[in-house]
Amino acid sequence: SLPFSSFLSFPFLLSFPFLLSFPFLLSFPFLSFLPSPYSDNWTAEWKYLYSLQRNYPNTGQFTFLPVPSARFGGWEMGALRISGNGSSEDVAAIWSPEHAMAWHLEEAFRRDPVGWAAAKCQQWDRQEAGLPAFLQEIPDCPCTLSQARADFGRFHTDYGCDMEKGSVCTYHPGAIHCVRSVQASPRYGAGQQCCYSRRGVQVLTEDSAGGSTPDRGHDWGAPPYKHPPRIPGFSHWLYDVLSFYSCCLWADRCAVYLKRRPSSGCQRYRPPRAASAFGEPHFLTFDGLQFTFKGLGEYLLLGSRRSDLSVQGRTWLAPGTQTSSNVTGLSAIAMRENNSDVVEVRLGENSPGLEVLLNQKALNFSEQTWMDLNGLFLYSSPGQNVSVLFSSGAGVEVSGHGGQVLSLTVLLPETFQDQTEGLLGRMNGRPEDDLTLPNGTALDVARSGPREHFAFGAAWAISNATSLFTYDSWALLESFVYGPKHHASFLPSFAVPGDANRTFLQEVASVCQGDPFCRFDALTTGDLALGSLTRDSHQRFQKLQQDLKPVVSCGWLAPPANGEKIGTDYLQGSLIHFRCHPSYTLVGSASRLCQEGGTWSGTAPSCLPNAGRTPQRLPSPPPGQARPGLPREGRTEVGTASPPLSGSRGRACAPLVGLEPLVRGGSGPLSDLLPPGPHQETPPGSP
Repeated sequence: SLPFSSFLSFPFLLSFPFLLSFPFLLSFPFLSFLPSPYSDNWTAEWKYLYSLQRNYPNTGQFTFLPVPSARFGGWEMGALRISGNGSSEDVAAIWSPEHAMAWHLEEAFRRDPVGWAAAKCQQWDRQEAGLPAFLQEIPDCPCTLSQARADFGRFHTDYGCDMEKGSVCTYHPGAIHCVRSVQASPRYGAGQQCCYSRRGVQVLTEDSAGGSTPDRGHDWGAPPYKHPPRIPGFSHWLYDVLSFYSCCLWADRCAVYLKRRPSSGCQRYRPPRAASAFGEPHFLTFDGLQFTFKGLGEYLLLGSRRSDLSVQGRTWLAPGTQTSSNVTGLSAIAMRENNSDVVEVRLGENSPGLEVLLNQKALNFSEQTWMDLNGLFLYSSPGQNVSVLFSSGAGVEVSGHGGQVLSLTVLLPETFQDQTEGLLGRMNGRPEDDLTLPNGTALDVARSGPREHFAFGAAWAISNATSLFTYDSWALLESFVYGPKHHASFLPSFAVPGDANRTFLQEVASVCQGDPFCRFDALTTGDLALGSLTRDSHQRFQKLQQDLKPVVSCGWLAPPANGEKIGTDYLQGSLIHFRCHPSYTLVGSASRLCQEGGTWSGTAPSCLPNAGRTPQRLPSPPPGQARPGLPREGRTEVGTASPPLSGSRGRACAPLVGLEPLVRGGSGPLSDLLPPGPHQETPPGSP
């Protein structure tokens, strides 16, 4: 923080050319919240306090000396407004980011800022004690960085710690990437944050002050938005950020903050299930069935009565193909859930980019890539990807790489189990019923070929009454409104042509690299570029599935009192080591392994003082011998009298952990550390 004798300088650039010649007004609005938490009369106030300067020349910078003000000292946060001189308050203006008003506080803060901040932290702690607990309402974090980045339906990049943007993660040292839960918790509007280290595992507050911290106020807010703690940005600042400043940045009370904002583990996290459609198109269902449906029309790709989710796809003759075969591909995807807005993503008519329609009107992402809409979030990422994130946790991503056909990826949380229908199948773990018709009849998957798949897809044609698509051209009206939803007269080729020359076959083999869908599309269309796009789409989906594989977590382990632990990885195969401070002896397991069933091997360690202790335990066995009389299952202890013991003093049955104990002659350092496992940190001093 700046010394209070310093000047504060605000650089700025007015974005409206016609304002550049005018002096401008600087004013400070502030935010405060009135009492009665989580009730209808819990309200927010956004207020203009005063002007810093009027008629200031537009030099691009404004500098002033902060002075204390008891009159305004109770306001917690604010933002700087820059506008043309003489303009009214409720017009477009340039705004600074919200910030804590430390420079604006009373004289007591300036005399003893650390003491003032510590008192403020304790006051916040008392207020938190009177508010409802929200931690059980927020979702657990993904266990790994790969899962967190792949689960785009429920988690999204935290822009303050984004590995793709080179963020330094100021508030989370030791992390390289953080994500936030997309949806706020239903009752309290709280948010989850999950941060990860370079090793791809969670950074927890129990191990580091840089661990991820949940939020009483979701950073992006929550419907209906007008009451705290659901106000975007400001609620999060008031309940989670300012307290971090007071406790952690301005005073040494970070333990108080972390007590109220502990990291969530990942033991309750369940990855979503994924399905995809790409290429001619090929369908990969949630349960792993693969088939190709080359119909021409508009179809239900995914429906669910659980949340009235509907994802519809339109196929069109794929442009640019080089054979006479009738080839179709996805050209538009439309979707809605419950009473949400309708989003349609389609290939542009005159450009290779994507067109995005919101309730039949075109959207422009030139100024913002993230939109908070009715019942959904909409995100446009670089590389022609559009993601729609519904309130149920369902995520839909549409890609238009190459501008020939669309590819589709859908993620569904486990709450959709056995609640889906359409071309992407029934999500229940049984691929044998994925070819279920609208009347409930399931085709025999083992006996179904391309023609049966064609009939199955045709059965899922939508109607004009159920269509979510926009028909804003004569071609669309003629083909899909006045014409049939499924063009039964369109008959594609169901087999790969057998007359391809050897040179082209070699080119296909080189491009496709063994991918069967790429080979199929390249040979049926004669278009290597389309085959390459199909291969890329399939590989991206395979990587997504790999990243979303379930991971077993055994949960956080505490270090023993008067000792320490080595390792902060709590996933299956991880090994955590323990050791005591000088003058203390370890009792219990010196190393514990995270096992397949999600439990830790061994027993909790403790550190007992060497002198004057009277532990309730059997006498130590003779040097180099196991303690007799213990059951076969349980812990076995080996004597440690001189000469010294090398290896683990205790080993647990099922499975055995620790090194084979050896008695060394002479004196020397002891080590009971195992070689690092697949998720294990190398202990200090180890190779």
